[in-house]
Amino acid sequence: MGQDSSEPGGFTDLLLEEGHDNATQTEEDTDHNYYTSRTYGPYDSTSRDLWVNIDQMEKDKVKIHGILSNTHRQAARVNLSFDFPFYGHFLREITVATGGFIYTGEVVHRMLTATQYIAPLMANFDPSVSRNSTVRYFDNGTALVVQWDHVHLQDNYNLGSFTFQATLLNDGRIIFGYKEIPVSVTQISSTNHPVKVGLSDAFVVVHRIQQIPNVRRRTIYEYHRVELQMSKITNLSAVEMIPLPTCLQFNSCGPCVTAQIGFNCSWCSKLQRCSSGFDRHRQDWVDSGCPEESKDKICEKNIDEMETPPYSTTTSQPTTTKFRVLTTTRGSTTSHLPTSLPTEDDTKIALHLKDNGASTDDSAIEKTGGTLHAGLIVGILILVLIVAAAILVTVYMYHHPTSAASLFFIEEIHKRYITATSKQMASNEIQKRIWSSCIC
Repeated sequence: MGQDSSEPGGFTDLLLEEGHDNATQTEEDTDHNYYTSRTYGPYDSTSRDLWVNIDQMEKDKVKIHGILSNTHRQAARVNLSFDFPFYGHFLREITVATGGFIYTGEVVHRMLTATQYIAPLMANFDPSVSRNSTVRYFDNGTALVVQWDHVHLQDNYNLGSFTFQATLLNDGRIIFGYKEIPVSVTQISSTNHPVKVGLSDAFVVVHRIQQIPNVRRRTIYEYHRVELQMSKITNLSAVEMIPLPTCLQFNSCGPCVTAQIGFNCSWCSKLQRCSSGFDRHRQDWVDSGCPEESKDKICEKNIDEMETPPYSTTTSQPTTTKFRVLTTTRGSTTSHLPTSLPTEDDTKIALHLKDNGASTDDSAIEKTGGTLHAGLIVGILILVLIVAAAILVTVYMYHHPTSAASLFFIEEIHKRYITATSKQMASNEIQKRIWSSCIC
């Protein structure tokens, strides 16, 4: 983490109003089920400590993205040098957008603002309207910092420039830092672009469309969202989000089903995975019959222990009973599968895409369809080649009548003509004789 800059234009040069109490203004921790957020005000020294001064980092590791710094409504992939845990899933690739957010999904579509995002300040920013606007990032092996520098709103340039950043750490923490916020975030218009501050994740379900071969419908369901208070986002403020334990962190049945972390964790022996049923592996969980298996809450190894004779020296009585999992209702904990898409005016996440191998269960159908298409294409190509060859031969013989090919072709036609004429004359002669015989 970088220190504050003492040079002109540095973090500490933004003036604070005199007369304010510089006492700590840390907001109380807010539990979001998957994360705990803590907001630091402009007069809290922690907010300055959390700001990463990219200008003081190694210049060869700080990258200014040329395309993002000069375009509007664009996004670009960025590879991470470390595994970043996001909602319990490890990411090695993200997508940085000009609109003040990071997209974390694998399926790239036109509505990236809908879900699966890390948004320090999602809004209609347009780096192309100012030469001073840049989007740059820095990766030191344990943290990735993405900074939107002096960016302006595309539909309200006169509000001033915004400077803020998002830091992703290898322990799963996410930090939003704000250096320049010229107006209240609540006043930013969402007419042309969503305005959000927080996190979101979703899972993808692939449906087969029977009427259209080789086409799948991908539906994205948002299962959780963290919405931070926009009124708390000001100059020199910061937000730290600390990940909470999830079911995905358990690698065996016992710790999984006995975990008391606020989620109803279940173990699926077929997948060898612990899950609440609501994460990015939702389709695998359902297709493998894990919801039915998870109803028993009994690990296979403990069934054998329950059959241990009374005289056995094993003292496993506490583990021979059915495991009970703590189930709590906490805010927006997703205990039921959404029955419809997220209602949001800026998106409709129902993708109708040609199958690109998204569903491994349908690989046989895909291969069959691909073979049929390949055979049809080869047949058409052969027919086109034959027609083209005939046309070329005809043109050549027309312009070269004395060539060997032309003479051979003419001779063959002449022979066939004579043969046909002889047969016709013989046929006519026979018909005359038959007619003469009839008259007689």
